Amino acid sequence: MPLQVYEDFINQTKEKLLQDHRFLGLLAGGSMTSNTMDEYSDLDLIVVYDAVYREDIMNQRVPIAEKLGNLLSGFTGEHVGEPRLLICLYGPPPLHVDMKFVTVQELEQRVEDPMILWERDKEISARIERTSPIFPYPSSQWIEDRFWVWVHYGATKLGRGELFELIDHLTFMRNAVLGPLFLIKNGELPAGVRRLEKHVSEGLEELKETIPSHSRESCYHALQMTIRLYQQLRQDLGDFEYKSEAEQVSVAYLESVYFSIHE
Repeated sequence: MPLQVYEDFINQTKEKLLQDHRFLGLLAGGSMTSNTMDEYSDLDLIVVYDAVYREDIMNQRVPIAEKLGNLLSGFTGEHVGEPRLLICLYGPPPLHVDMKFVTVQELEQRVEDPMILWERDKEISARIERTSPIFPYPSSQWIEDRFWVWVHYGATKLGRGELFELIDHLTFMRNAVLGPLFLIKNGELPAGVRRLEKHVSEGLEELKETIPSHSRESCYHALQMTIRLYQQLRQDLGDFEYKSEAEQVSVAYLESVYFSIHE
């Protein structure tokens, strides 16, 4: 069961949606489905509505969210590639709620099987039962094609002394490449760097070395460790084409930049 503050919000949300014929159900995802919810969890809700009212619902998401509690702030999720999402902060006490508005038909394309908290009829249950979730896994070739370009880009930032940008770039590489590959290696879903501390033991100390301080020396060593870890992890990815020449050129360029700084 969720904590009381989450349970209270869910109950009042169900009551409000039940009174509006446009809404067909309320589902939960994330930590509620995996039974890992704690006091620091977001509440991931999926609000299912009748497709006839799509334009109406999409234009009124903030007013709808305001009716569910004391909404302190809310904004849509285009920055994470999900415009159907409304990211909300309620309170006090503060409660982060990610609320995605979808039609019954859109439930067919999902990354997990949600928990049904309320449904007006059995259409939602039937749709979920006859379809399966698909969690997007990174393509090994997609990563390899890009990784060495990203290494070269990082080396140019090192050469210019644009260390804040390089630090941000290393964070991106950790989130897009190392984190997912470490999670896959440990039998987990490749969700960025989520819960790496919990799921990864072997290699975790080396992974910490990809987090630099604001110095050229530290950034250089963090990029070197990023390269080393990727070279190790890609050995477990099966057959795909290594971009060997791109690897050699970008690594050699990084070395030449680093040593030119120290001349």
